[in-house]
Amino acid sequence: MMNVYSGGGDAARRRDEVLRIVRDTPVHSQDELLGHLRRRGFQVTQPTLSRDLRELGLAKTPAGYVTPADLAAGHAAKAAPFVARETREHRLEQLLRDSVLTAEAAMNMVVIKTPVAAAQPVASAIDSTDIEDLLGTIGGDDTIFLAFRTPEAAANFARRIHEIAGITIPPRRRPRA
Repeated sequence: MMNVYSGGGDAARRRDEVLRIVRDTPVHSQDELLGHLRRRGFQVTQPTLSRDLRELGLAKTPAGYVTPADLAAGHAAKAAPFVARETREHRLEQLLRDSVLTAEAAMNMVVIKTPVAAAQPVASAIDSTDIEDLLGTIGGDDTIFLAFRTPEAAANFARRIHEIAGITIPPRRRPRA
């Protein structure tokens, strides 16, 4: 049988850290987990992280990733831990300041552009915050689509993002006739 840790201790240390993060913090996406690992000094690619998750037997649940032991103990069905509204809003504002490049309303939609791999954490923070008239969120790699009940609600949210993120919009040029 092949030792999955052969070739050095980097994989073992990284996988131990993945388990530590998942046990200590609700992690809802691989992008979030990549961010945690990178902040802790681990240089890892998404395919390597996917392989680590598979090797560790981690499962994704509505409350985030869980270990096989948590699954066996029935902890996967637990609701996500309570996080105060102020904390969720502060996290969202911090992510908007740090990650949003542009935000533009188009009819009842808002399209947010972020750096590569930053859209999922921002979309997750938006989903966890009660935003009036928000119907749904789709987060890609560097783009988030938000559907609002009305065009006015979309325009108001885009303006709020501009204020929080410090984005100034240059005046639009009129098309030549």
